[in-house]
Amino acid sequence: MDSLTVLVTGAGSPGIKGTLYSLSQNFDNRTIRTIGTDIKQEVIGKYICDKFYCISRPSEKGYLDQLLSICEQECVDVLLPQNTAELSVLAEKRSLFSSLGTSIAVSDASAISIANDKFKLMKLAEHIDVPTAKYTLVNNFDSLVNSAYDLGWPEIPIVVKPPLSNGMRGVRIINESLDLKKMFYSEKPTSLFVKMDQLHEILGSEFFPLLVMEYLPGVEYSVDVLKARKYTIVPRKRDAIRSGITFHGTVEYHENIIANTQKLSEATGLDYVFGFQFKMDNHGNPKLLESNPRVQGTMVLSTFAGANLIYAAVKRALNEEIPDFRVNWGTKIFRYWGGIGVHNESNVGFL
Repeated sequence: MDSLTVLVTGAGSPGIKGTLYSLSQNFDNRTIRTIGTDIKQEVIGKYICDKFYCISRPSEKGYLDQLLSICEQECVDVLLPQNTAELSVLAEKRSLFSSLGTSIAVSDASAISIANDKFKLMKLAEHIDVPTAKYTLVNNFDSLVNSAYDLGWPEIPIVVKPPLSNGMRGVRIINESLDLKKMFYSEKPTSLFVKMDQLHEILGSEFFPLLVMEYLPGVEYSVDVLKARKYTIVPRKRDAIRSGITFHGTVEYHENIIANTQKLSEATGLDYVFGFQFKMDNHGNPKLLESNPRVQGTMVLSTFAGANLIYAAVKRALNEEIPDFRVNWGTKIFRYWGGIGVHNESNVGFL
């Protein structure tokens, strides 16, 4: 089978090693040369991709021209985006890359606009009868407090998050039972949990739109999805989460989550690889939290379980046939702190 050159953006993202692993351990035993890009110069991908470029932010002038130039210069076959902020830009300019012979594994812009907006996604989920956490969209503090009362605050916690964000940015759990003094002495610093008066101090009286949501106390699941000639859906239980990253996870068959993921995938129109997140309510029922319309940070766990969805997305971009996957349910991942030593721009050791 022909060798490939794949450009992976977000080479400094937490999931970069898993993406590169999935490409190198592909089920076709294919040689894949990787080009990494990132908005920062000193990132791990610079040292573990075959070649690296520092580029502008997607919102900045020059981003597209830089990426097009790299694709042309490096004869890139497939561009695999990992950053949420660039998805719409790439989807809208797909034809420019096609003219260079580069395919992009990214959904259409219309699908991305729904998946990236949690408010739109919740509305769509309601329309197709997929359970969601209860939610309200507000832009001032009086409305926020009234919505919180409706959800049972202050007796029970609530959650606020921006409709357009990723990586837990802007997410806060409002919990009036917090023992701040105990947390000060016994826990590592975190900004995830706050009380309502602290949130008021942060936000003021008016602010950009926020979702006020029901707090779901149960287990959380990430679901990896590949759209090819049929959907491959792999739920992963998030057994331990640190800074938004799964540190211990288990691939788990869950009929309800798989069925609702299929409905969401069809309704949004997402393509290639993407994911959804669910969390259990008080009664053990999974409810939709959000979507990631790109490679997810711990998607490599599906690769470990026998479903290399990341490489399959590359094959889909090339219109190649993709085999059916047999998922090894119960496969786990345990993360650990790794690193590389670098001297004079060269790798001198791996942990």
